[in-house]
Amino acid sequence: MHTKTTPLPLLAALLLTCACAGVQAQGIYRIVGPDGKVTFSDRPPADAGAKPRAVEPVAPAAAAAGANGALPYELRQVASRFPVTLYTGDNCQPCTAARNLLSARGVPFTERTVSSNEDIAALQRLSGSTGLPFGTIGGQQLSGFSEQEWSQYLDAAGYPQQSQLPRNHRQPAATPLVAVKAAEPAAATAPAPAAPSVRTPPPVTDGPTPSNPAGIRF
Repeated sequence: MHTKTTPLPLLAALLLTCACAGVQAQGIYRIVGPDGKVTFSDRPPADAGAKPRAVEPVAPAAAAAGANGALPYELRQVASRFPVTLYTGDNCQPCTAARNLLSARGVPFTERTVSSNEDIAALQRLSGSTGLPFGTIGGQQLSGFSEQEWSQYLDAAGYPQQSQLPRNHRQPAATPLVAVKAAEPAAATAPAPAAPSVRTPPPVTDGPTPSNPAGIRF
C-alpha cells in the first residue's frame, strides 16, 4: 500500500494560500480606549458590536490636495482623508502589482521612488525596513504587497471598487523619495588684478633752464 504524500513546495503554497484567505476575511477595527486613544487592529474588541472602520487619516499634503481638486466629490473626500502613497523601486515586480491595483481601482496616489543611498536611508527611517513596495493609506503602513491586504484597507478607507476617475485624469509622475539637490553654482572667478600703472617720465627739455643753467643732460 502506497501512501500519497504532498511535496513540500506544494504544501507550503497551500498553507500560504490559506493564510491569505484568512487575512482577507478579517476586518479592521477601530478601538477607542478609556483614555480616548484610538487604535486599529485586525482583532475585534471586547465590544462585539464594533464595526470595522478605516485607519486614522493623516493631514494630506497641499500638493496632493491640489491634484485632487478635479476628482468627483466623494472620491475627493476619501482621497483627502486617506491619501495613498506608494514607494517603489526599479525591477520590482511586487511594486508593479501594487501600482496596477491602485490604477485599476482608480485610486489617486503619489508615487515615490527609492534608488539612491539617500532614498534607502529615508525609507529605513520611515518604515523601519528597506523592503519594497511600501505604502501608506492614511496613517496605515503596508509593507510588501498582498492584494487581499491592500484591498482590505482600501475598502475600509472608502475607496470605490471600480474607477471613478475622469477620463482626462493623469497620474502625477513619480518623484524620488529624497529630492535631488541642484548642482551648486561654480565659484565666481576672481577679477584679474589691475595692470600696474606706468608712470610717464617728465619730458626732456634741451638747453639751459633755471635749475640747469648750463643745459647739461643727465
